[in-house]
Amino acid sequence: MDDIFESTESTSDGEEEEISAAEVLQKLEEAWLNEKFSPELLETKTEIVECMMDQIKEMEENISRAKKGDFKVSVHRMELDRIRFILSSYLRTRLEKIEKNTQYILEQESNRPETDAPHLSPEEYAFAKEFQDHNESHYKQIALRHMPPNLQTLDPKLAMVRPNLDSYVFLRVNQNTEGVLVDEETIEAREEIIDLEKGNQHIIKYRPVAPLVNSAAVALI
Repeated sequence: MDDIFESTESTSDGEEEEISAAEVLQKLEEAWLNEKFSPELLETKTEIVECMMDQIKEMEENISRAKKGDFKVSVHRMELDRIRFILSSYLRTRLEKIEKNTQYILEQESNRPETDAPHLSPEEYAFAKEFQDHNESHYKQIALRHMPPNLQTLDPKLAMVRPNLDSYVFLRVNQNTEGVLVDEETIEAREEIIDLEKGNQHIIKYRPVAPLVNSAAVALI
């Protein structure tokens, strides 16, 4: 695949770092699988998406310059289609979560400390706000306006749809991590703490490993 990429891109996280196209694709695939299997909306990967879109344009230009009839062209076109699918699926998955948990996501975003990475890109935030406004207007038109005045106010907390953070996920450990609290102590059982060893795979509740997904210490598969 590397021969259809002829340059590297730069990402910035305090300081510039060169990253190859293959590494960008790997990061996109990891973000895609994490987003696909996570019950909640994860941190936005805007830089990776924009970088990959630039790489797609570059790939298209490289393919257009290739000799017609070259077998490699067909292989490269298949790879380009695969990358487009991953990128589209990643963005579509995020939009589906935003539509399903709009109010919850907006509330979480508004309460998020400025020092934390955002979970919505500016475009996604604008979409979520507009989607919520349309939903509220729709509810008022079809239902609330027909109710008694004292029942026409919709309680946001009651209407909020939340993701199930206690659902189980399948993960691969990328970094050794000790002392992960899997289950808190209850009347019926003691707390359960485990160590995650690099390379191991586990089926586990999402909630206790959510921070590890964001830090890339584990990857959902």
